[in-house]
Amino acid sequence: MKSTINGMFSRSKKSNVGDEINRLKPAEWELRPGGMLVQKRNSDENQNPVSGSTSSIKIRVKFGSTYQEIRISSQASFGELKKMLAEPTGLHPQDQKIFFKRKERDSKSYLDEVKVKDGSKMEVVEDIESRERRALETLKLSKKNKSSKALNEIILDIDKYAREVSALEASSSKGEIIAEMDVDNLIDSLMRILIKLDEVVAAEGDLKLQRKEQVGRVQKQIESLDKLKEPPNYSKLQKQPLKHSESFIVTTKWETFD
Repeated sequence: MKSTINGMFSRSKKSNVGDEINRLKPAEWELRPGGMLVQKRNSDENQNPVSGSTSSIKIRVKFGSTYQEIRISSQASFGELKKMLAEPTGLHPQDQKIFFKRKERDSKSYLDEVKVKDGSKMEVVEDIESRERRALETLKLSKKNKSSKALNEIILDIDKYAREVSALEASSSKGEIIAEMDVDNLIDSLMRILIKLDEVVAAEGDLKLQRKEQVGRVQKQIESLDKLKEPPNYSKLQKQPLKHSESFIVTTKWETFD
């Protein structure tokens, strides 16, 4: 009986010690924007700004002449609120300015940090400068993508002509006769490629370097073709290839007169 009582007392004592340790265990802290040190947020609450927990609040947001009622976690950021307002307002989150207590609030700041409570009112307006800036960036990106696509198509043509130039050089090195028309046509095609490369717009950074590299490739190919038209290779060029129907053999038979 005595041992049983001692055991119960021992377990009870350990339980009290454990509770005391948990009570005294230091909380985890985080540094908020602005230098405020607060207890670290629960990860589940961070993942779901529209929480149905007791920390969720309902706020009224004015946009133009209308009001939007939004239910959101009191620990959500203004950036999360902007995402929720994107659909009802038709404004991109980056194109919104939210004012609470007549002061614009940063997207990284939190609602409870500035004392937003259930029933609080705020206003959202369109950030014209941000919208125009985003429009220019979108246009710039579109031009860059278009130029990149055009350059890739040109590179495919350059690769094809490079193979043709190499084939003519190989034939010339073997002493085979090359049609002059084939050389001239290739040079004309490569000259047109140079014009296309010059027309590639929005060529900046890596894209500009790629275009410069391809211009150099085309110029070398044209130089190689020009060399085929110089002595001693010139003697291997056939001025005008005869068509099959134009091929004929001339035989001459002389008669002797007494």
